[in-house]
Amino acid sequence: MTEHLKGPASAREDDDWDIVIRPSKGNTPDLGLVWQYRDLVWMFFKRDFTTFYKQTILGPVWYIIQPSLTAMTYYVVFGKIANLSTDGLPPFLFYMSGTIIWSYFSACLTNNSEVFSKNANLFGKVYFPRLVVPLSVAMSGLVAFAIQFLLLLTVSIGLKIANPDLAVSYWFLFLTPLVLLYIAVLGIGAGLVVSALTVRFRDLVYAVGFMTQLWMYGTPIVYPFSQIPERYHWFYYINPMTTPVQTFRWALFDAPALPVGLCLANLAVTVAITLCGLALFSRAEANAMDTV
Repeated sequence: MTEHLKGPASAREDDDWDIVIRPSKGNTPDLGLVWQYRDLVWMFFKRDFTTFYKQTILGPVWYIIQPSLTAMTYYVVFGKIANLSTDGLPPFLFYMSGTIIWSYFSACLTNNSEVFSKNANLFGKVYFPRLVVPLSVAMSGLVAFAIQFLLLLTVSIGLKIANPDLAVSYWFLFLTPLVLLYIAVLGIGAGLVVSALTVRFRDLVYAVGFMTQLWMYGTPIVYPFSQIPERYHWFYYINPMTTPVQTFRWALFDAPALPVGLCLANLAVTVAITLCGLALFSRAEANAMDTV
């Protein structure tokens, strides 16, 4: 977000520069300016995807291996040993659906938590809206989700053929894009909050992974919402990741739906986190390069 100052008066005040770029005094980024840099978002997206797997042997196959092994681990630990319910769904489908949803959110959150420190060299050389980077991170995560989602659909179709009684809903065709948009907004918003705070408090960088892990166990990923005692429901009203996980399972496998009040409460928390993240990020970018 910039203010372009031109003309003789501005030139005299700013050492004869024709154009002076200054941080805006507003509390939110200029989304219109971000849209003007949409080509840069696409370029960063391609850079992140190609460089991440450039020197790997299996490349994008890791997108399949990682959630599959994670789902199998959850099945053994929580399904066999802890004997937790899966709401009547085949265990692999239950754990895989929760895993890929959480993986996308986790990627948006953790990869955006160090925007200023990881891009300090770039930010110090050229101006562009800093919000471009978090948006490209969210886009990069969609590639992994798409591959993992195709795996989930393939296994679901195979189990449906083997067991015609398995419920597979087609609501996912309409609701999956909305779920992904919700998660992207929440992940970016939470990531912006952390990235803005880490400019001054570097210790947060080390706490993000731990906090994300705790957040996962506070979300119905390895257990269904139906098994949560009612006295603890208040916590899931303020946990904004409850709605996308359970809605995704409902849209795909006709799992039990959440109360409307809980969904609205989660939406309100997500909006609050995102607005807070945009405000903090906008303030932090004004002097981030002086403190990073």
